[in-house]
Amino acid sequence: MTATPQAEARMTAQFLQALVACLPAEGLVLDEAGRRAYECDALTLFRRLPGVVAIPEEIAQVQAILRLCDDYGVPVVARGAGTGLSGGALPHAEGVLLNLSRLDATLEIDPDRRLARVGAGVRNLAISQAAAPHGLYFAPDPSSQVASTLGGNIAENAGGVHCLKYGLTVNNVVAATLITIDGERLTLGSPLGEAPGLDLLALIHGSEGLLGVVVEAWVELLPLPRDKRVLLAGFAEVTDCAEAVAAIIAAGVVPAGLELMDRAAVVAVEEMVQQGWPCDLGALLICELDGSAAEVTAQSERVTALLKTHGADHLESATDPAEQARIWSVRKAAFPAIARLAPDTLVMDGSVPRRRLAAVLTRIIALAEAYGLRVFNTFHAGDGNIHPVILFDSRLEGELERAESLGQAILRLCVEEGGSITGEHGVGAEKVDAMCDQFSAAELRQFEAIKAAFDPRGLLNPGKLIPTLNRCAELGHLHVKDGRFPHPELPRF
Repeated sequence: MTATPQAEARMTAQFLQALVACLPAEGLVLDEAGRRAYECDALTLFRRLPGVVAIPEEIAQVQAILRLCDDYGVPVVARGAGTGLSGGALPHAEGVLLNLSRLDATLEIDPDRRLARVGAGVRNLAISQAAAPHGLYFAPDPSSQVASTLGGNIAENAGGVHCLKYGLTVNNVVAATLITIDGERLTLGSPLGEAPGLDLLALIHGSEGLLGVVVEAWVELLPLPRDKRVLLAGFAEVTDCAEAVAAIIAAGVVPAGLELMDRAAVVAVEEMVQQGWPCDLGALLICELDGSAAEVTAQSERVTALLKTHGADHLESATDPAEQARIWSVRKAAFPAIARLAPDTLVMDGSVPRRRLAAVLTRIIALAEAYGLRVFNTFHAGDGNIHPVILFDSRLEGELERAESLGQAILRLCVEEGGSITGEHGVGAEKVDAMCDQFSAAELRQFEAIKAAFDPRGLLNPGKLIPTLNRCAELGHLHVKDGRFPHPELPRF
């Protein structure tokens, strides 16, 4: 869904003058150098200079900006901290880039109800830091939590290490304030309990700014765990490690976190931090257990037995917070350590059934060899959320295209194995084509209908998430269901 040609012609001097009136001093960025800072999010392969950048400080200013964009037919792309990895905040060249980072003044903790009222620009980690004196914390913890903001977390339905036990962002938000393209302010959900009517609160999670702009939310806070233990297990073969993951979950144990790293990823981290991590093993598994002391002890014994049964030949157990932090550091350092090894990296994001993890790992290794590129694997293994990292050099002719083709092949593999093309990074601009692999014509039309109900002219984040059926036909990536050729109404190319 794209903005109309008429819309692209309406960012006139009159529009800009009206836009200035909506914003605080220095709230509009027009010069090229200033706009260049917003040309991409963390997926740096896609870059586009925004038409203008608007930086509101209050919700009323967001409403005024969206009304103005609606009146003039100007596309608008909302952005938080820019930590997204799918190009979801890629700007529109003839539109407004709406930077929400200054909506960070609201952060109210209600310890009695275990709730917090949070502005869209508040950093994820800041919520837990504010709640800590009350013995509480905010469970969703994406790797970018030190910088990523709540508005972006909702837009992408962010997860993190602890989402296995405590859920994604959608499972921890009880209400949100949404501004529609015509400036209407909607309250979805309720901090008082279940809200009447349709569950639109769940709908906006992962909608990537296509339906409206989230400016504030009420989130649930959880008590800090009474006890915690972190286990580190090493395996000779990465497939044995994946099988151990499935066995742990099948045994009825739900760890707070369950993370897998292959040998290449561990070696990369050790070369950077030099803390003595075992580099002669096929894979490492980190398992965090929390709860009461008795519960943690019982689960630890059960998990340790399962790890040994599945071939773990290196085991560590940490109850001391400093030692737990040391174990987690090998996972936290993975992406920056891998990024040091090549001029360019492509961080993939998909999900597969846990029982298929070992098979998927084997096929990813084969795909990497077929494409002649290195792939490092770091998985949120407990919920089947995989993050293969493809290394390449875009300066070499054809290597960028080869890396992108490998990434698409990995996403198709996820769909073939009964999974999804995304686990937590979203679709954005990166995976629009992969949507054709996963969804049928009827499903894509339903997505378009929902989009049109909120944004009839397609001004909010145009070109993202929802591919047109013609685009799917041209690509030849058509989802086949029950052996029938899909989209029979479309011409073949």
